[in-house]
Amino acid sequence: MQIVYGGAFNPPTLAHLEVYHFLKRKLPMESFVYLPVSSAYTKRELASNYHRLNMLELMTQDLPDASISDIEMRDVTFRGTYHSLLRLSDDVVTEVAFVIGADNIKTLKHWIMAESLLSEFSIIVLGRGGVDVHKIIENDAFLSRYKNTLKVFNDFDVDVSSTAYREALDASMVHEAVHRYVMRHQLYKNGR
Repeated sequence: MQIVYGGAFNPPTLAHLEVYHFLKRKLPMESFVYLPVSSAYTKRELASNYHRLNMLELMTQDLPDASISDIEMRDVTFRGTYHSLLRLSDDVVTEVAFVIGADNIKTLKHWIMAESLLSEFSIIVLGRGGVDVHKIIENDAFLSRYKNTLKVFNDFDVDVSSTAYREALDASMVHEAVHRYVMRHQLYKNGR
């Protein structure tokens, strides 16, 4: 299985790192791809693509089967997760699964080409903040149609956010090399 984990990674935290380790223990993972979004089409205040890519490289340098894809960073416009997964799966003969946090399950039906995404790919949903994912799926007509493609792990319990790190610049929330990088380049000075 190729696991694809998309996000802003602004910056990548220990939670982002633990997703890799957690899923490696839980699933037959052949490869793991971090897929950072582009700063060109997001509304959030992001560090540049350059810095976020460098921080991801520092965080993943010791992960043997992890890689980073910059395909969304190279896009001029946002095409959606579905199109990114299609491009990533071109050369893959194994199942491709996309990782989301439980906080994203409610909005999944509004994603670009959501029906195609859920029909053609597996979605790994990681528990977060005590959200009852199974209940949300059961009570949502759209999601319940795809319950067999949703792999739910309620036992993932790492609560470190990029926002909290940006506000506190607490070195215990990120990989040591990432924190050094942030300090050296004076990123997130104003908590953003």
